[in-house]
Amino acid sequence: MAQATLRMKTQTDVEAQPSNGNALLVFVGLGMAFLLIVALLGVAKSGHLYSESNLLYLALTFYAGAAALYMGFGVTGTERYVKFASIATMIGLLANTLAAGHRWYEAGHPPFASLYEMLLSFVWTVALLTLICERKFKVQIIGSVTMPLAVTGVILMQLLPSDVRPLVPALQSTWLHIHVTLAMLAYAACAMSFALAMMFLIKDNMKTDTFLAATSATVTAIYLAMMVRFERWGGFSVIAWNPQEKQEVFLGRNVRLFLTIPDLGWIFVISLVAAAAPLALYALAKSRKDESLLGFANQAIFVSILLQAVALAAFIFKVKTGVYMSPDADGTFVSDLAASPFILAGLISGILISLLYLLLLWRRQDLERLLPSSDALDKLIYKTIGIGFPLLTLMIAAGAYWANRTWGSYWSWDPKETWAAITWLVYAGYLHMRITRGWRGRRAAYFAILGFAVVMFTFFGVTYLLPGLHAYA
Repeated sequence: MAQATLRMKTQTDVEAQPSNGNALLVFVGLGMAFLLIVALLGVAKSGHLYSESNLLYLALTFYAGAAALYMGFGVTGTERYVKFASIATMIGLLANTLAAGHRWYEAGHPPFASLYEMLLSFVWTVALLTLICERKFKVQIIGSVTMPLAVTGVILMQLLPSDVRPLVPALQSTWLHIHVTLAMLAYAACAMSFALAMMFLIKDNMKTDTFLAATSATVTAIYLAMMVRFERWGGFSVIAWNPQEKQEVFLGRNVRLFLTIPDLGWIFVISLVAAAAPLALYALAKSRKDESLLGFANQAIFVSILLQAVALAAFIFKVKTGVYMSPDADGTFVSDLAASPFILAGLISGILISLLYLLLLWRRQDLERLLPSSDALDKLIYKTIGIGFPLLTLMIAAGAYWANRTWGSYWSWDPKETWAAITWLVYAGYLHMRITRGWRGRRAAYFAILGFAVVMFTFFGVTYLLPGLHAYA
């Protein structure tokens, strides 16, 4: 009897032991190996090994592998995942560094002169700070937020115009290097504070259904922003592309030529409704005090992800080298993903945000166990913003001085300048309320999240939606 009990206990202990993580490591390793082999075949065919595009492809491969392993660590808690994710991040960072160096050599100036080059520097800084935050502050799971951001950035870079062109006169200044270096460091610090704020809210026991509502609201906002492109009869407008000059087609100064893709708009409308459904079910559950509706809301998240994937696939299929009519000019014109990078980035971001919520839904307790204390996370948010805010201040000051030398005015209320000031005010508000009013905890975390949202709009949205004196950046 004792031997049988011992055998049963031993069997139970074996079954209770966590997986050693070999399965995911093998899967991720095979996926990366496949991507690298495909790249090598392309290199063998073209004969060009050391090129910027190859280095960025290498960085993307390792960043994607790191993101998968970081998220695998969040799901299982397997320590080996972090070790290999860190190695993948370092290799990706090395490739990213070589790509930036190659760009610097080819262009004759630091990679700060266009949105493509700034993204190159931004992703590099995010990867570097991820490793620092992981090793110095022991926030091992931060890569599950920052590395998908890096992957999205590199994907976006593949679509942006990347040709090396002579600097416009306004950019032929040493102040370009100072201004943009400060901006990229500041924005990366803001990204870190955002990731830490999200982790703080998890550790501070914010309800999972609140994250559900926030996820649905964020994805809904992404699709609502894209609805400005919805045309009558279900069309969707995209910008025309000139394949010879590799740039957008303009009707006049800062006036882009738009094409209409039939029926694509309806797919986005359906995805919008699916994205908003979990938020509606959440509101209904709270108003009726019926918790069972939250289960349907979580199921609606799955449906939303599937429809988002359909919308992404349809967008890529229809836009990539398509030929469509324009309501503003006679004839047909070419469309290309390079002319709509921010729409593609929004679609990918919506899927990633939804997947991160599923990670939280499935492994909430494991995530809380893996995170530092809420007090430690709160202090880290303060430290990162304490680093980012002076950098933002110096960035604006350097930009104002540079603007006066170039345009004869310190401040022109250009959209980029205006939103940079708004970003500064948000983080100034955070520091003011923390120092003078003693704000801690969730209110401070909300400020950090709001600040990063404004940073992203300043970085991408203003460039895309509100062109001005900074149209080249």
